[in-house]
Amino acid sequence: MSVRLTTLPSGLRVVTDASGDLRTASLGVFVAAGSRHESEGENGLSHLLEHMAFKGTRRRNARAIAETIENVGGDLNAETGVEQTAYFARVLGEDVDLALDVIADILTDSQFDPHELEREKNVILQEIGSVEDAPDDFVFDLFTGAAWPRQPIGRPILGTRESVGGFDRGAIAAYLRRHYRAGAAIVAAAGAVDHDRVVARAQSLLAPLGAATADPPRAAAYCGGESIVKKRLEQTHIVVGFEGRAIDAADHDAAHVFAAAAGGGMSSRLFQEVREKRGLAYSIYSFHWGFSDCGLFGFYAGSAPKDAGEVTRAALDCLAEAAEKLDVTEIDRAKAQFKVSTLAALESPSARAQQLARQTFVYGAPLSLDAMLGRIASIGVDDVRQAGAAMLRSPPTVAAIGGVGRALDAAAVARRLGGG
Repeated sequence: MSVRLTTLPSGLRVVTDASGDLRTASLGVFVAAGSRHESEGENGLSHLLEHMAFKGTRRRNARAIAETIENVGGDLNAETGVEQTAYFARVLGEDVDLALDVIADILTDSQFDPHELEREKNVILQEIGSVEDAPDDFVFDLFTGAAWPRQPIGRPILGTRESVGGFDRGAIAAYLRRHYRAGAAIVAAAGAVDHDRVVARAQSLLAPLGAATADPPRAAAYCGGESIVKKRLEQTHIVVGFEGRAIDAADHDAAHVFAAAAGGGMSSRLFQEVREKRGLAYSIYSFHWGFSDCGLFGFYAGSAPKDAGEVTRAALDCLAEAAEKLDVTEIDRAKAQFKVSTLAALESPSARAQQLARQTFVYGAPLSLDAMLGRIASIGVDDVRQAGAAMLRSPPTVAAIGGVGRALDAAAVARRLGGG
């Protein structure tokens, strides 16, 4: 690993992992501004800003932005998350300067044309409709809203029809000025890159971001609860969850391994019991999401409406048993999966750039290979069991959509686990 990190006087951080064996490079600008940074009236603004960044600057219109990268065989994309928004490109090593120029241009000089804004708002309304038509996606919006009610982190990343419809050019520009600051941004690149050249270009091209830092988001307060939507569907979609662990918490990695061991693959307890033995669900899996100051652990299942209650009870029993009886073989299997996903990122410039940015946001600098593997190796059986048991003791969150008459509510989930 040839990782280098430079912090510019403005507070902008540039982190790279150069490889002489690769001909392509991936680079991006990652900004600590996601949906949880929005005020109540701004829900969906981070995502709309990401869309509008591609609609034209003073130097390039929307088509020219796309063609500049695609003419050299590259691709350009962006994504909005809960805590960050990322703008990234994949190009040949010789075109890294060009890619950074385009990304910097859309971040510092987007014009937010009113006509383009109205068209893009309509595109996002269609995107919202697409999620609402996909119950296996929409149920997770219900889930986070119930886990963190009346909080930015619990609101949908896309926003709502009402909030998106009300945004204007001034709202976007104000949000951009408030959150898109050098101290809140990281330039990350991997593959055929030269660190010093990326630093020099970033310092020049991203100077308009200024030197100020952005305000931190509102702290999250997990509550638990339920959100149930009755709808005529062939399947009932269920998510049951609990308070997870922040990404820098001492037991975050153990919580992640618990989720993987209990329900992260075809050999896991959840899959074997619910799908293979009982045939109650086509899709069932557990997950753990870690954020900067909080987390969520839970499981998703899609079943026939008549089986929704049985699926939920069986899954809860599996998780409770796992918190007591996960053995070294199961945990070693989950740790091996964790290790493979960690190492796989080193072999893909795109995944590596994202890994560099994520670790720099969380730890202040990328972790060494020895540190990453050491964290995984140090996780013991007791660590995993204790993390799982602690999460299952928290107030439950239940979200369901479909024929939900036989699904369990949050109080029933707590009783099943002996908490009420």
